[in-house]
Amino acid sequence: MAERELTGRMVLLIAVSAFGVIIAVNFTMAFLAVGSFPGLEVKNTYVTSQSFDRDRDAQQALGWQVETGYDGETLSLTILDRDGNPAAIGNLNASVGRATHANADVTLDFAQSQSPYSAKMLLDFGKWEMRILATAADGTRFRQRLPIIVKP
Repeated sequence: MAERELTGRMVLLIAVSAFGVIIAVNFTMAFLAVGSFPGLEVKNTYVTSQSFDRDRDAQQALGWQVETGYDGETLSLTILDRDGNPAAIGNLNASVGRATHANADVTLDFAQSQSPYSAKMLLDFGKWEMRILATAADGTRFRQRLPIIVKP
């Protein structure tokens, strides 16, 4: 086989091709990352931060213990007070969805009025997240995000 001479033009072509691949991959990954971001959590982070410590301390003072479960067809949520009894909840809103995007978010309609709550639901395998917003009987707001891992 005849040897080909390495010219400046070939070196330039190799360098441009290598950097072209790197730049194309970077643009693709950036596009996918931006496309999977669910958006803003709060409109004004400064205003929200002003009450963060107070809200967290009030929520921790409730002493609630929260657990989720999924058996393949039923999603369950248990909220217990510090004594291990069902927590006195004035209002409960919960949703489940993927952690990376809001396309699959579903608001849960729990079948029971007391803990443990349950809802029939089919979840695909992967990481899911339950978002809970509850109001205690005394008016204290309780927010929590709980991961749910569904194995294939």
